Amino acid sequence: MLTVKSAILDAQSMERTLIRIAHQIIEKCDDRKTVSVIGIRRRGVPLAKEIAKNIELYSDIKTELGELDITLYRDDLGEFSEQPTVNSTDIPFDVNGKTIILVDDVLYTGRTARAAIDALIALGRPACIKLCVLIDRGHRELPIRGDFVGKNVPTSKKEMISVRLPEYDGVKDVIILENT
Repeated sequence: MLTVKSAILDAQSMERTLIRIAHQIIEKCDDRKTVSVIGIRRRGVPLAKEIAKNIELYSDIKTELGELDITLYRDDLGEFSEQPTVNSTDIPFDVNGKTIILVDDVLYTGRTARAAIDALIALGRPACIKLCVLIDRGHRELPIRGDFVGKNVPTSKKEMISVRLPEYDGVKDVIILENT
């Protein structure tokens, strides 16, 4: 049974963190007129939307926004279901030659990020892919790191990070759950 161990970010601190990430992206991309931001379905999408909104709010940089489904690129596909639910990828721009900011909620083993990179490369050849995550909890199994990280939260493998968003949960916060 999972129980709440502690709160990491409340709604206000999450918003400040997403603004800070947007500023970091602006600093790294200040020579560009457009930044391409793609959220990994599911929880990466609303975070990508908020980051893109903040980039446009705090700079003259325009954003291209997309949504990436990685279901068929996961290496653990058969563990969850024989008939996985495949959602649509919605990237209304050409990824070729672009610097892509790939957004997810939590970086853990690196396997989701690897699947997202594979799915993105199947669509074209970006010039560069940068990984942006709200939370990095460690325990990497692959040599992947976040380029833009909201918060590093060391955890045990018994713990789970839950990024709760209004679109799915009715609240906006980040908590640590513990298996008891």
